[in-house]
Amino acid sequence: MVNPRTTTMPTTMTNEAPKPPAATYSDSSDRGRLHKRSRSGCFTCRLRRKKCDEGHPSCSACTNLCLKCEYKRPSWWGSADQRRNQKERIKIKIKQTKMMERRGSLQGHMDRIRAGIISADSPLIAEYDFNRSSLGEAGDTFTSHLHTPAFPPGAYPPQYAPYEVDVRTERQTFVNDIPLRHDSSVSTFSAMGPPQLHNTLPNYHGDDWLQEDCFRQTEPSSFNSTIIPQGYGPSLPYFQTTTIPVEDQDRPLLEHFVEHVLRMIFPILEAHQQSAARTKVILSALETNKSYLHCCLSVSAIHLKSTVGLEGEQIDHDIMRHRYEAISQLCQSLNRDTDHENILDATLAMIFFHCSVGAPDDSLPDIPWSDHFQAVSSLVNRLEISAATVPQPKPHAVSPFSMSLTSWIDILGATMLGKTPQFAHTYRSKHLSGTSSGLRELMGCDDRIMYLISEIACLDSLKSEGRIDELTVCHHVSALGTQLEHTESADDVLAHPYSVTGTIQPEQLTRNISTIFRLAARIYLCSLVPGFDRNEQSIVNLVSAITNALQFIPAGPFGFDRSLVWPLLMAASFSTPVSSFRHVLAERAAALGEIGDFGAFGRMYRLVREVWRLSDDPEPPLDDSDKYDSQYSVTKQELPSSLGIGPSSAPTGVRYIKRQSVHWRDIMDRNGWRYLLM
Repeated sequence: MVNPRTTTMPTTMTNEAPKPPAATYSDSSDRGRLHKRSRSGCFTCRLRRKKCDEGHPSCSACTNLCLKCEYKRPSWWGSADQRRNQKERIKIKIKQTKMMERRGSLQGHMDRIRAGIISADSPLIAEYDFNRSSLGEAGDTFTSHLHTPAFPPGAYPPQYAPYEVDVRTERQTFVNDIPLRHDSSVSTFSAMGPPQLHNTLPNYHGDDWLQEDCFRQTEPSSFNSTIIPQGYGPSLPYFQTTTIPVEDQDRPLLEHFVEHVLRMIFPILEAHQQSAARTKVILSALETNKSYLHCCLSVSAIHLKSTVGLEGEQIDHDIMRHRYEAISQLCQSLNRDTDHENILDATLAMIFFHCSVGAPDDSLPDIPWSDHFQAVSSLVNRLEISAATVPQPKPHAVSPFSMSLTSWIDILGATMLGKTPQFAHTYRSKHLSGTSSGLRELMGCDDRIMYLISEIACLDSLKSEGRIDELTVCHHVSALGTQLEHTESADDVLAHPYSVTGTIQPEQLTRNISTIFRLAARIYLCSLVPGFDRNEQSIVNLVSAITNALQFIPAGPFGFDRSLVWPLLMAASFSTPVSSFRHVLAERAAALGEIGDFGAFGRMYRLVREVWRLSDDPEPPLDDSDKYDSQYSVTKQELPSSLGIGPSSAPTGVRYIKRQSVHWRDIMDRNGWRYLLM
């Protein structure tokens, strides 16, 4: 029997204009649905309503657009709002990728850095692997499949052709219109020439970097933050930055770094009136350390983008240009195997400065802080700084600044990763001998408390690796709790850190900060106990104690909340929904203004809000047509009455995601957030 539809087709085609292939489909209901949402492909293509070829490990669409290909149900698929926000982030990421492709800046910079710079001969190069692709680990969920290695080989793109410029500088001194001295010099800036030799930074061992003559003229800080911002003293003279060799187009970035960024990164040092000494060291490094200079210029551009709201190709171009130039200069120093202290300073700056100003959702390619710190630990061992810091007779003796900053990053960074600090044995020895690492003057917390946080991180690592049983964990928790008690003294009384004249009292300020860190360390320690529950009265009391102590810490953009990121993370992560701490934290975040939206504080607040969202309330309802992990689903009859959702109030055919206790570190891992919250 002949199909009648088939026999009539030629007649129809002779009377009508040719139609697209879709018009020949037998089922008229499929007409106009050429772009239906993929239900078997990756979640990224499903969100974008694009066809997916289901390639593994990444489909071609995600690969071409440098997006993260998600075949396992991601966290952002939970609700319509989350999917909508994710879709907007994907659009922004695609726009950035297209911009990079058009300008060729990313590939061009990495080609230039790779060509002829890195060799396998240097012993430090083997320890610091710059080839590790970390483009997707800076907080963006789309870039982990960006098929561009950190430094691929290649040629110079046209816009970055090699160049060489001779600059003549002439200076003449006049007294009463009579010329006394005439100086002339010629500097050559070459994009292809070998790196010029620079004087290394002086060694600031012992108390050298804290000599009184470095900050005799420092004025005491005023308590009225609306008049004189904390950390913003008199402007640095312009001539101090004119000696720093930068191109004219980068001069505004340098000025912004000195005037704005530099004054906000060490608020505790400012309170101790030691920031002038640190500023002199940093300005000296900007003159003699090219990697350090380009790192600071990149950070300055990031700060402008975060605070001023600059958007577009140029600001991203500046960020990436200086970011990769900093790595380039660092690789050159590593190849020469010289200037180890300059390398250490530059690498620490790449970690700490970006931690201070980076946006929570920065999607531009970068090397994770933990990879940078691997190089730091190698350099510290090579320079034997930790061994050179011997016990000193007077209390609070200051060790070299680089080691103080290294210890700060090492201890709190270990808690981010759930691993043992690199120099845990050194901290243990210093704790037993009563030796200071300069942490109290640098970041406000007593050194003994920081050493115990290192011990807690060691216990956390042992527990997560399954190397000790639950009974041993409880024994160590009890022992470390007793040691935390021994760090308390009769002088540790909470009080406002202002004197009768309105100036900051640094001793009282550090006592208040140390108290908050001690309470947070107890929360961190208790969270390791098997069967830990944030609703236990002891945890509720500790969180309430931190809430009470916060009233003795100045708030606002010129306060010290940015010095309390780690203890705020501990308290917020394990606070209950009815805790007053959450309200206090929201108020202090609002008081910070735009400063609270970036840096470590902005990332911390983003993380804890995600913890609260997943731990406190059930997920919004999902349609049955969406696929999800069935182990988290419950029917409406199974919902507890405490949620106020019963069989009568739950919509028909709707299922809810069961509440679960989520650890903040698991959320960071799930979202690919490589945060350093300190």
